Amino acid sequence: MILAAPRGFCAGVEMAIKALAWLVRTFDGPVYCYHEIVHNKLVVRRFERLGVVFVDDISEVPPGHPIMLSAHGSAPEVVAAATEQASYMVDAVCPLVTKVHHEVKVRAGKGYRIVYVGHEDHEEAVGTMAVAPEAIHPVECVADVDALPEFEEPVALLAQTTLSHRDWEGVLHAARDRFPDMWTPGRSDLCFATTNRQAALTAIAERCSTVVIVGSANSSNTRALEKLARELGCENVYRVNRASELPDGISGMVGLTAGASAPEELISEVLDRLAPAKGFEEVTITSEDEYFPPPRNLRELIEASGSLASFSLGGPPSPAPMVDRKVAASDVLDGLIASGVSQN
Repeated sequence: MILAAPRGFCAGVEMAIKALAWLVRTFDGPVYCYHEIVHNKLVVRRFERLGVVFVDDISEVPPGHPIMLSAHGSAPEVVAAATEQASYMVDAVCPLVTKVHHEVKVRAGKGYRIVYVGHEDHEEAVGTMAVAPEAIHPVECVADVDALPEFEEPVALLAQTTLSHRDWEGVLHAARDRFPDMWTPGRSDLCFATTNRQAALTAIAERCSTVVIVGSANSSNTRALEKLARELGCENVYRVNRASELPDGISGMVGLTAGASAPEELISEVLDRLAPAKGFEEVTITSEDEYFPPPRNLRELIEASGSLASFSLGGPPSPAPMVDRKVAASDVLDGLIASGVSQN
């Protein structure tokens, strides 16, 4: 077996999970979360065991309860409604998504027509397009770009952060052909973690007859890895939520990776299930040391609390913050469950 690295949790997922865990530990009543905090079934189910209630509409939240908004970003009207409805509201949007929201707002304010590359039904895209719906024209493929009208206004190109790099490049070139003076951001909208995981898979794919990708079906970056593995010519490609979904009889050289919202423990499950006779090799193309701190108002709550509990141990108050970058999000969640913290 060959393990691709980087794989699994990204900085935005780490931040969001730790933030929601802090709310669970802090508030007595149910904590509500708008949409899944991250797109992974195991993570969502663990939070549900802790009493978190996931909703798809802020109106489903009884007034006066704490609310967290998911890492994928929310429409401005959702943020406003949550702020009004909640006793305490934390927006756990990934900073990279916030960057795109800001770009949309600025470009729309300057009179641009915005060509937005993304999956219209994905939560990130829904939230981004709601920032300036009158100015945005969503596209998913080259044919969509070809079908766009001629614009009298200047054109800007922005993107969903979790897209496949190959899909993005094709649309980018087609858009530049249509709109030669098109504005693009100085730094790509594509998430560095998504790009890194795709590059790591590319580095190992030619040696593998089978590729296993761990992650949920509603995770855009996970599905992009699955699509990439097929495009790279891998004979057998399996996307699984966990090891129990793997078929029997897998043989030959197996490559293993995971989407940005999949915990490392699921990778270990797959390794244990396949039990490679010759062990495994890890191929690392780059290291990731990015860290996203908790949202500002949550940091203020943590600082105001005076004493901070240890997430990883689920124990008594400690001077070490539960959201410390040295503590892995998976350990945070395991610690809460092991300590019996629940809001039910």
